[in-house]
Amino acid sequence: MFVYFFTASAPPRIDPADGRQVELGRRVYAAACASCHGASLEGQANWQSRLSNGRLPAPPHDATGHTWHHPDEMLFRVTKYGADAYPDGYQTDMPAFEKRLTDDEIAASLAFIKSTWPAGIRARQARIDADARSRK
Repeated sequence: MFVYFFTASAPPRIDPADGRQVELGRRVYAAACASCHGASLEGQANWQSRLSNGRLPAPPHDATGHTWHHPDEMLFRVTKYGADAYPDGYQTDMPAFEKRLTDDEIAASLAFIKSTWPAGIRARQARIDADARSRK
């Protein structure tokens, strides 16, 4: 099942300027994401090199990673649905948080991540997000 393209509803607003959302996201990230993606959003070592099982380690969510290259809806769907957000056959260790976190908690974790990016990276990701929304 490829959820990203077939799910019609948009994710909740993800706003790195909303202090309350970012604070909730900081707590959610620490509890649910940091064990794989790092307490400082640094990702796992050698994250661009495949493991023996063919999968990639968890990428960083800081400015050195590729998270900011994706629109908000994709980031939300990958977090919510894990492997089901990818094309059939794609192998990933990314778990689905659909049954562990609410949509608002997922959006908050992403707002926290985005709040840590330098202004230039946030602006570039905002353009990527706006372009994706305009194509819908």
